[in-house]
Amino acid sequence: MPNKPKSSARTTETSLAIVDAIRDLDGATMNELSEYIGLAPSTIHRHLVTLREHKYVTQEDGIYRIGFQFLTVGGYAQRKTTAYPMIKEKVDSLAAETGERAQFIVEEHGERVYLYTEVGQSAVQTGAHIGKRGVLHTSAAGKAILANMSRERFDETIATRGLEQGSENTITTREELADECERIRERGYAFNRQETTDGVHAVGAAVTDSDGEVIGALSVSGPAHRVKGTRLTEELPERVLSAVNELELYIEHSVHT
Repeated sequence: MPNKPKSSARTTETSLAIVDAIRDLDGATMNELSEYIGLAPSTIHRHLVTLREHKYVTQEDGIYRIGFQFLTVGGYAQRKTTAYPMIKEKVDSLAAETGERAQFIVEEHGERVYLYTEVGQSAVQTGAHIGKRGVLHTSAAGKAILANMSRERFDETIATRGLEQGSENTITTREELADECERIRERGYAFNRQETTDGVHAVGAAVTDSDGEVIGALSVSGPAHRVKGTRLTEELPERVLSAVNELELYIEHSVHT
């Protein structure tokens, strides 16, 4: 009996490694998965059979791909987020009003996760998509979330995730990031000046519930040549904060009704 949990854990880890490999390889044969992961084809096959039975992978002409069951599960997680319908509405509105890309991110395991994103008429492609994960400290929305963490949680997140460099403008020391978070708390919003991607600026602000707990953060991003000057420092912060305020009022009202 003592060995059963360990065996089950290893089985689960192998299945998850196979799913990750299928994603990394953008579809793969059983032999390609075997080579990529370093496990025997017979072992890979057993896991693939179970994953197919539960609709987490599909197979056609010998190629295994990620199944839409993940979308079913992910969609459930997305919809269960506090005030998700209103979050979606505000992101859509910001994208339409600004013509840029708008997004809402949440924090999970010390990372940012795109919960929802929409593009305006003039938006550029940045690779952001629903479900994409990344570090917090390189994005405006991520820094807004970090600024609203307790000191203990902040230190734990930095110690666990580190401060990897996304560009030459990325903050890479705890002291500099702590100072930046202090400035964010004072003005109520954060900037991303080409810290994630060269040539892209962003403005983001955290959304909290009635108890002050962070639900996520709303942000707008666009090309640096267009999102600059007072548009970056005044217009977009005003629009983002207005949307955040409406979201927080909606959340507070929902709790008390």
